[in-house]
Amino acid sequence: MKKILIIAVSLILFLFSASACNNAGDTKDCIRTTGSSTLYTEDDINKIMDIVENYFIEKFEGCSLLELRYDEEYSDKCCGAWANQYDADRAIVFKSDFYVSPTGGDGSLNQDSTYKDWEWILTQNDGEEWTLRTWGY
Repeated sequence: MKKILIIAVSLILFLFSASACNNAGDTKDCIRTTGSSTLYTEDDINKIMDIVENYFIEKFEGCSLLELRYDEEYSDKCCGAWANQYDADRAIVFKSDFYVSPTGGDGSLNQDSTYKDWEWILTQNDGEEWTLRTWGY
């Protein structure tokens, strides 16, 4: 009886972990728009976008990232305040659109909805990696 209980619990844990992996955020069809920049190379922007996408995969279960974009003019308007808030040398702002499936999200997002112009704010100090600080509207 004890073996059956152990097997049943193990099976439940396995199924739970397998289903959690299937609900990860989806970025495979994400369109990236880097725009032109006088501050960063396209490669730099894409590396910073990787940070956002990796976080999205990990934390936005049941959601699909549709587009992630950098608009230097928009980012410049607000990055100074963000850099000051986080005592950083620089900040960058991305906008995104994503879809929350009918069963997705963590309860704070509207299911079966598309969010547009969702912002992602990252900061960096000289000689350090970019850090994702906050996101939302």
